[in-house]
Amino acid sequence: MARLPYREAYPGISFRPRTTNWLARLIRMPAECAHLDGKPQWMATFLPDNLYLRGKNRLLRNPARPEVSLCRECLSGLLENELAAYRGRVVAFEPHGESVTQYFFVAAPEFNEAGLKSEVADAISGRLSRPAGSCSACSQHATWQWITRREVASLDDVGHITAAVGESLCAEHGAKRLCEALAAIAEVNLFYVNVPYSEGGAYLWI
Repeated sequence: MARLPYREAYPGISFRPRTTNWLARLIRMPAECAHLDGKPQWMATFLPDNLYLRGKNRLLRNPARPEVSLCRECLSGLLENELAAYRGRVVAFEPHGESVTQYFFVAAPEFNEAGLKSEVADAISGRLSRPAGSCSACSQHATWQWITRREVASLDDVGHITAAVGESLCAEHGAKRLCEALAAIAEVNLFYVNVPYSEGGAYLWI
């Protein structure tokens, strides 16, 4: 598939020149935003149009936006806009800040293919099928369910996934809540963050 140029894919983001030159492209080094100079404590690899299913990469858009490494502020700005514009249903699990290495979206039809246990897939699908209700922050129609670490500490805990109350949010406030949770992590290196696709699914962490 074709790949969009950095400036077209990420307008407003300034990248370190040495990570966008011909040598960087040759060795397939992801471009780094200008704020990642030195030894950053917080960074994320953003692959907005990529879906990994049991290690196999599927591109969801043509031309696809290239892989980039971003600081907290640059990722939050891009991700919040993407999430707020998504009109599908989302169940988002707050990640464990001390151990999270990936935070990614998987659409419901790919739950099993992504490696989720069948009972976990069924529990999340059940939540997606529930009436959405109203956003707790603004009373608009809710499309998100935000589930905190206090409610679900492990994505293997089917009982708590099913029983968790969660927080109903509209796309705008769901996007804000997710980005705030990621930004609140003091030190992290996220190897894979993507954006939603299809009609609904879940943000999961490992």
